[in-house]
Amino acid sequence: MNASQTKVAKQAVYTGVGGPELMQIVEKPLPEPGPGQARVRVLTAGVAFADLMVRFGTYPSPPPPGSPLGYDIVGVVDKLGAGVTNLYEGQMVGALLPHFGGYTEIAVVPEEWLVPVSDGIDPAEAVCLILNYLTAVQMLEEMADAQPDERLLVHSAAGGVGTAVLQLGRLKNLEMIGTASAGKHELVASLGATPIDYRHEDFVERIPQLAPDGLDIVLDPIGGDTLTRSYKLLRRGGRLINFGLISAREGGKSAFLPNLLNILARKVWPDGRKIMFNRGLPPFAEKHNDWYRDTLTHLFALLQEGQIEPVIGAKLPLTEAARAHEMLETGAVSGKIVLYTAAYE
Repeated sequence: MNASQTKVAKQAVYTGVGGPELMQIVEKPLPEPGPGQARVRVLTAGVAFADLMVRFGTYPSPPPPGSPLGYDIVGVVDKLGAGVTNLYEGQMVGALLPHFGGYTEIAVVPEEWLVPVSDGIDPAEAVCLILNYLTAVQMLEEMADAQPDERLLVHSAAGGVGTAVLQLGRLKNLEMIGTASAGKHELVASLGATPIDYRHEDFVERIPQLAPDGLDIVLDPIGGDTLTRSYKLLRRGGRLINFGLISAREGGKSAFLPNLLNILARKVWPDGRKIMFNRGLPPFAEKHNDWYRDTLTHLFALLQEGQIEPVIGAKLPLTEAARAHEMLETGAVSGKIVLYTAAYE
């Protein structure tokens, strides 16, 4: 059904800080696009750990309760606002939403965030590229400047960003190691990395056996003690990038602070190793919109050519957003969790 034939749109909103049950389905009046905007009939939306952090109450500057979460959508242009000339109604597009808003049937998005998606691409696969693969490119290319044959360690290697890093790292001919639970080792190995069982192996002891000269790059979404332990594994010239605080959920922000201060102290007395903190893809993409558009267009081309294949852990209807949060929170799936609307079916 075309959006113009209905006057409301379903959204999955969070209603406060707490458990997955605080994700609720509501109906909102159909929005109208303003100048420079397009209205999009959403087909798929991605679920990310940042969404969980909002609900945990640990995300900085979160949207207010009653807001839909979700950073990334793929959908079909439904209506154009005044002055929009580079899009057309019926066109499939993908978008990063820097301030959330993806868990919805209808979204109004500024033209500069909408990137065409070629016909024939599955919207469920396309949406995986927007947050996860762009984040992977941002870290591998813009931050770490990864070079062929360098040794890379990625923690949470079977997650949405982790699997994206491994697929893109393989295209760059990186030597890769990934931490994951034992049940996800087959996936990690299939993506070209040597898996380490973080639950039963000490990666600090195991990695010198795999990389005696040390690591060139470590990508760490966990933080806390994992950050300082990973830093010790870098060779001179190595780069450690932190892009998340999964440990803050378990140990709280106070558990992270001493480790952060320890790392920052090393920046004062340089030892040839570098640590960088990724403050998130959205602010980077807001500052570098041309990079965002060009890189996402390239990723869509790689998908169409079969050079990358997103790992989709689960596809759930928008109305089951609470279940999607529960699955991501418990680590029940590998790769990306995708929500879909009735328009996708």
